Amino acid sequence: MTARLPADELGHLDDAAVYQQLEAARKSMSTDLLHDPVVLARGLDRTFRMRHHLGVIGAALAGVERGEYDRLLIVTPPQVGKSTVVAEWFPYWWLCVHPEDRVAVTSYSDDLALKRGKVIRSYVDEYGDEYDLAMQPGSGAMQDWSLTKGGGVRSVSVGKGLTGHPVNLLIVDDPHKDRADAESEASRRHLHDWYSSTALKRLQPDRNAVVAIQTRWHPDDFAGRRLSEEGRLEQGGRWKVVHLPAIANPSKFGPDPLGREDGDPLPHPKIRNRDRRALLAWWADMKATSIVRDWHSLAQGDPQPAEGALVSEELLRMLRDPGVDVEPQKIAVSVDPSGGGRDTAGVVGGFLGDDQRVWITHDVSAAMSSAQWSTAACMLAYETNASVIYVEWNFGRDMCELAIRTSWETLQRDGVIPPKILMPLIDPVRAKQGKLLRAEPVAQQMVQDRVRLRGVFVDLEREWATWMPTDPDSPGRIDASCVLVYGLIPEANKGAVVHAPLPQAPTPGGLGRQPSPSAGLYGRRIGK
Repeated sequence: MTARLPADELGHLDDAAVYQQLEAARKSMSTDLLHDPVVLARGLDRTFRMRHHLGVIGAALAGVERGEYDRLLIVTPPQVGKSTVVAEWFPYWWLCVHPEDRVAVTSYSDDLALKRGKVIRSYVDEYGDEYDLAMQPGSGAMQDWSLTKGGGVRSVSVGKGLTGHPVNLLIVDDPHKDRADAESEASRRHLHDWYSSTALKRLQPDRNAVVAIQTRWHPDDFAGRRLSEEGRLEQGGRWKVVHLPAIANPSKFGPDPLGREDGDPLPHPKIRNRDRRALLAWWADMKATSIVRDWHSLAQGDPQPAEGALVSEELLRMLRDPGVDVEPQKIAVSVDPSGGGRDTAGVVGGFLGDDQRVWITHDVSAAMSSAQWSTAACMLAYETNASVIYVEWNFGRDMCELAIRTSWETLQRDGVIPPKILMPLIDPVRAKQGKLLRAEPVAQQMVQDRVRLRGVFVDLEREWATWMPTDPDSPGRIDASCVLVYGLIPEANKGAVVHAPLPQAPTPGGLGRQPSPSAGLYGRRIGK
């Protein structure tokens, strides 16, 4: 870092005075960089790529040092810079501000924790002179090194290595190795016990804080247990949470830290800031190449339980089939309007094939007003040449019919749908009143291979694979797909199984093909 003074001023000063002014300017710049860890990283490392979400993370980390909160949880998708900021630059920044403090960097493996410790040490070697940081002579161990002012860093895996070592700042960086590790009850218990009995007991009374970053794998993973036991700051609890999903969803997760609206993408360090199309394409590719639970865990920070759901992910994958030559006998759209405490309206399209199966071909469900979902249903019916739009008899039948008729007339008046196209029949379907009684027979139809998916439907599959019979409400996509099946296979609505069907393969064979990511998108006059 350099500082310049006007040449006319330098000419009237002796060398000592010039040096003093330059040194004062340099120190002022160094102090300015200590605003937060991200400002420091940006000022010292020319390769550091600044993005809006990293600024939000940096500000949250500075709040820990100011004492605004002593527990911070950061949840983001992988590879967006959070570990670089939190597990490398933040400890170095903390030592610049508190060189006498001891920092512990922990992770699921010794190798990863040690890697972080080495990077922090390299910052001390390269930039330490600027902030009076120097290595303690003889402190050569990479796992545990000290500064001349008493502080230092210890890098170990979670579950061991902290007994007897005082800690002021505890960093927990990805405590779970992967899904299998997080879903192991024994592994989770070991982690929770270590945090409670060992890690917390090393914290010092003069100054202490815990900062955790992780991929959410399980409702009872490290983050889940901490939030369930200690709560969120805004709800009177202890943990400040910065939740940055790949695709913003304020209607589900609450106000977005970046101020994003529903559907807005998260920035990425390797994609230009304003290139929205590239960002959406990146996250769309991640979604298309991930199984349902992985997308919602890895990208959205929204882990879903696997046990107890009506159908399994394995079954749903086997039901995907984009290539079978089947002739539609009756094409339909089904609607479940938003309501009942939900904001998501279910709008699903499909057909009854000459193989006597229901094929689900489209899912345009979203958080929509009545005008929006009725328009979406009409457009889907027009584009697929549907002969009928099914609505639920039990809930708002008259309102649904009126909204759909109004939207159809508006679309024809605006020239979107040609006047000569007749509006499909609106057919109310009497579905069972109870959510479980309604969903179980359709799940049974899936097990019996009477329902298939014309491609990959990540959100619809996720709802079927994670909704529990004990949940008071069922998501819109489940309700809409149930109405579709009941409309096209009326006999499915005549009885219900006593227990949820086991997650097994469909009874007939021949479901082994893997669909392409783009399957399931069809134009008007599907199957003709």
